Amino acid sequence: MTDIDKIAHAFISALPHAAALGMQITSIGDGVVVMTMPWDARFVGDPATGVLHGGAVSSLLDTASGAAVMCHPAAPVSTATLDLRIDYFRPATPRQTITARAECYHVTRSVAFVRVTATDEDATRPVAAATGAFTLDRPRGLT
Repeated sequence: MTDIDKIAHAFISALPHAAALGMQITSIGDGVVVMTMPWDARFVGDPATGVLHGGAVSSLLDTASGAAVMCHPAAPVSTATLDLRIDYFRPATPRQTITARAECYHVTRSVAFVRVTATDEDATRPVAAATGAFTLDRPRGLT
């Protein structure tokens, strides 16, 4: 694991909401992160169906995206979400883990751009997808 990957892991570990939602990084490196979030009854948005609340899914998309920025080869010291556009395609299947794959695909001096997709066990039918822009706070002398 590179120093950049270690920093991204530490970044995620320090986020209380990520721990509360059970998020785990399963793959990380070179601006790409795969992160999971297990189904949990505490985060159900519709008790009649057992479908997770969209806010839990959006939190996974946002957190995976931030981690993708943090592990990019041009990694910043920290990052924050500037904009996140989410399209929800279908409800996540109850009792299934959600997996997000985020890719930081372009970096400028001050902004990073990310694409992310969330799936449940049916990886052929995405639950949601997002695009986002994130600030870059770099060490002095590297801007």
